[in-house]
Amino acid sequence: MRFLKSGKGLIGVDITSATVKLLELKQCHDNYQVESYAVRPLREGAVVERRIRDIDDVASVLSRAVEHAKPSTRKAAVAVPASAAITKTLTFPIGLSEEEIEERIVAESDRHIPFPFNEVAFDFEFLGPAPFDDEQQQVMLVACRQQDVTQLTETLERAGLEPSAVDVETFAMERSLAELRRQLKVENDPTACVGLVDIGANMNAFHVVRGGHIVYTRDTVFGGRQLTDSIRERYDLSMEEAGFAKKRGGLPDDYHERVLNPFLETVVQQVGRSLQLYYTAGRQQEVQHIVLAGGSSVIPGLAERIAEDSGMSVTIANPFQRMRVNKRLNLQALTNDAPAMLTAGGLAMRVSQ
Repeated sequence: MRFLKSGKGLIGVDITSATVKLLELKQCHDNYQVESYAVRPLREGAVVERRIRDIDDVASVLSRAVEHAKPSTRKAAVAVPASAAITKTLTFPIGLSEEEIEERIVAESDRHIPFPFNEVAFDFEFLGPAPFDDEQQQVMLVACRQQDVTQLTETLERAGLEPSAVDVETFAMERSLAELRRQLKVENDPTACVGLVDIGANMNAFHVVRGGHIVYTRDTVFGGRQLTDSIRERYDLSMEEAGFAKKRGGLPDDYHERVLNPFLETVVQQVGRSLQLYYTAGRQQEVQHIVLAGGSSVIPGLAERIAEDSGMSVTIANPFQRMRVNKRLNLQALTNDAPAMLTAGGLAMRVSQ
């Protein structure tokens, strides 16, 4: 999991249960430029709960995404699911070197890593002096199973990409969220709390972000595919036809009352429940704003329903709002896909590291 620096640009690759997303960013002064991107659907079952089940199919789809995007670099970053990685903050004497810390982590691996050490990929980062003790330093340890890293890097290589970094989804999202916090003008307020509702195809994730870091997460098994299934069943359509109709409209007059409204009400209830559980868990910092992300976040009426129910302002995520965009790209298409590109964007932002 050693992280390598990239030269010209960097591609972030986000592999979910429904799609493969590819985004290339270049460093542009103190900001970024979107250089290329592509989104391609995956066959159902190729990826299950963020784990690749059919590497041939995923690599083939990614290869087509690369062919469509025509990126200027082949260097790519990818992420393991947060559920597959462990993250710990460790404390060591201030005088230890990087090599000595690595030796200590290896020697004490059974205390820190819940996997057999011969199956582990790990990395660590210096966080600086420990609070209240000048003789100690803090180090963040990240570890996961080597097979998870190998599977992801092999997928990139089969698609003609060069693995440059293996990250964790949480860290990638936090980079994109830092950009969103700048848009909300709360980046300089470490106490400001923002709620992120990420509505994917099968999962609905609720995060609370404070000081640039995700401090609370709740996942619910419910996403945009449930709406697609409801459309398919009620109007006797294929899955592809239902997905197209969900985005483009043209459904019968009873669609809003019979299908869309119950879906929206379920999402609103889940957001309200997640907020309740956040406060019940003893969190005293009040969520002040909600950001919607994920492919289903743009469903008409959803933002307005959540704003009405929560009493907060609600924004649909666009991490590229302040970025330059290559003139050859379709700006409207990028804007439409932006809410689902937080992880890919956060991975590509590693170009500045």
